[in-house]
Amino acid sequence: MTFTMLMLMIFRLGAVIPVPGVNIDYVRDIVQNAGLLSMFDMFSGGAFGNMTIFALSITPYITASIIMQLLTIAIPALEELSKEGEEGRKKIAQYIRYGTVVLALIQATGISVGLFRGALIRRDTFSIIVVILTLTAGTAFLMWLGEQITEHGIGNGISLLIFTGIVAGIPDGVYRTFMLTRQGEIHIITLVIFAIVAMFIVAGVVAIQEGQRKIPVQYAKRVVGRKMYGGQSTHIPLKVNQAGVIPVIFAMSILAFPQTIAFFVGENSGFALFIAKWLSPSGSPGIYIYALMSALLIIFFTYFYTAVTFNPVEIASNMKKNGGFIPGIRPGKPTSDYLAKVLNRITLAGAVFLATIAMMPMIILNFTGMPVSFGGTALLIVVGVALETVKQIEAQMMMRHYQGFLK
Repeated sequence: MTFTMLMLMIFRLGAVIPVPGVNIDYVRDIVQNAGLLSMFDMFSGGAFGNMTIFALSITPYITASIIMQLLTIAIPALEELSKEGEEGRKKIAQYIRYGTVVLALIQATGISVGLFRGALIRRDTFSIIVVILTLTAGTAFLMWLGEQITEHGIGNGISLLIFTGIVAGIPDGVYRTFMLTRQGEIHIITLVIFAIVAMFIVAGVVAIQEGQRKIPVQYAKRVVGRKMYGGQSTHIPLKVNQAGVIPVIFAMSILAFPQTIAFFVGENSGFALFIAKWLSPSGSPGIYIYALMSALLIIFFTYFYTAVTFNPVEIASNMKKNGGFIPGIRPGKPTSDYLAKVLNRITLAGAVFLATIAMMPMIILNFTGMPVSFGGTALLIVVGVALETVKQIEAQMMMRHYQGFLK
């Protein structure tokens, strides 16, 4: 625990060290007015908006992991590598590291040469290279930091870095809410109702994140030589939220893209005015169109990502090879059809839940005026990481208890 806290302190310290040769005020003005960039700033704990050495955060690593996961399904060689046990996982992890550095280098170049070129105090080649290398090195160091927490700390290092970056913005949001309440812009009753609704939302997130459908599986008894194998009962856990927070991130990124383009085109241009009115969470009637499109995209990506990561045909085939069957369902195609049917039903519940949580802060902001900077995506990530961290700590305490008992 102490090691993990020290690593997180280093992370927060690096999040306030600025990149040399950059006008931070210029960057901050752009980030605050561009939808997609403000989401990156939230994940980085404010490091992106302040253009610090950790401005790119751990986002390139997440992107590289998702790309590798999709490639593992599409490329047979990578799929075979993933099934080779520990050695295969180490090679895939190494590919992800290489991909992270390449993506960080591309993003750093895009930011320095394109997006924030106007923020550079000096625009000579040497200054641009310094900024690019600083941003890339910051991401590589964060990746190493996350791996150290996973190996020597309480585990789940990369997720803990994202968690820390998001919760770092909570004190500022609480302070702004307090000041608005003190000035009379937010009524105390509204604040109490918001707190109650927030508790119910968190409880709902926990329930859905932990919710699963257990499909019973029975293994037939087999005699191999003089030994008997099988005969035990187990289950296949089908999570209600099988896709996690990925669909929300994809959907929000797509919807934030037109707002980002509108910002660079110009606030008074026809395109920007159209986006502000018809496709913006602060526009009218744009908020309703934005909410509807957000819900549809989240549901689509939930089904898409679930289909990519969970293969009923492969699971049914593996069960059949090992003499397993679902009681009342014949092995083979009937089993895969049954799994697909159950998965589609619970995925619908998970998709609707994700869409509701993602739209909730938008609705609260529109009707109450509360400065809700803690969006649905951030809430899902924070609750999910908190639950996993609690499980990691409990597992380590249990292991330490047994080790002491054996000694």
